Amino acid sequence: MTTFRLAVVTAGLSRPSSSRLLADRLAEAARRHLGAETEVRVFELRELAADIAANFVTGFPNARLREAIDAVTGADGLIAVTPIFSASYSGLFKSFFDVLDPGALEGMPVLAGATGGTARHSLALEHALRPLFAYLRAVMAPTAVYAASEDWGSAGDPGSGGALTERIDRAGRELAGLVRARPARSPEPEPVVPFEQQLAALRDPA
Repeated sequence: MTTFRLAVVTAGLSRPSSSRLLADRLAEAARRHLGAETEVRVFELRELAADIAANFVTGFPNARLREAIDAVTGADGLIAVTPIFSASYSGLFKSFFDVLDPGALEGMPVLAGATGGTARHSLALEHALRPLFAYLRAVMAPTAVYAASEDWGSAGDPGSGGALTERIDRAGRELAGLVRARPARSPEPEPVVPFEQQLAALRDPA
């Protein structure tokens, strides 16, 4: 049986976080529609904030951040959820994607989600998140999901209207379709050994 790997990145700052709640709902919908064994790994960026900041200063990720980067870039699909601040994604959310290597998400199926206190910020998905992932050459699911405070019940469940539940289900189905349709990735090329290094090895076999 095929095993799919989904990476989930959420930039919520509080605990519990509505961004994490939405990310979990999206992951469950995608896993249900994949209909196969699916491995889901969730990365809460608030736990990696200091590591991300250090990467900007040193130019290198530490072991914990490298593990998250490798899991995200090596996944079959990505779910990315951010709170909306000042009508856009959070700085922590953007910073994580800034530390990825150029082209690391090329062809990656992505489902974007966002949360906020009011539905007035829902267009941030279209004018902020969609251009970001287009720049990274990822393949976004047609449906992006925004959840305002009124969309959630007191226990963290979708509100009584059902519109959010329907949108989550549709987005999960679309991501599952993109993951299944993604072409198989080529094996990693053999590392190229510089000519000078090969020549030195011939001179000194030891």
